[in-house]
Amino acid sequence: MEEINLRNYAYLGDAVWELFIREKTILKTNNSKKLHQITTSLVKTQFQSELLHFLDEHLTDDEQEISRRARNLQIPVGRRSMQSEYRQATAFEALIGWWYTHDKLRYNEVLDLLEPKITF
Repeated sequence: MEEINLRNYAYLGDAVWELFIREKTILKTNNSKKLHQITTSLVKTQFQSELLHFLDEHLTDDEQEISRRARNLQIPVGRRSMQSEYRQATAFEALIGWWYTHDKLRYNEVLDLLEPKITF
C-alpha cells in the first residue's frame, strides 16, 4: 500500500470523525439547527484536543509517534492564535485517518473508548 503523508491522514481523519459524529447526532433530533450545533461542538478543535489528551495513555508507541509527528506539522497562518489546540486536533485527526486506513479493528476500539466522552 502506498504511504500517505500525515497531513492527508489528518484530512481524511477530519472527514471520518465528522461522519462518525453525524451518525450519532442524527439520532438525537430532527431539528437541523440543533444538529449543526451539536455536531460542531463535537468536531471543533478544542474538543478534539481534549480527546487526544484522553487517548494519550491508550496509545501504542507507534501511535504516539504518529501523534508526535502530526503535532509538529506546519500550522496554517490563520490557526496560529490557537496553535497548541490546533496541533493536538491535527494529531487526533491524523490518528483517526491512519486507523481508518490501516487498522479498522483498532479504529473501532478507539471509538468505543471515546464514546463515553461524547455527550449531547
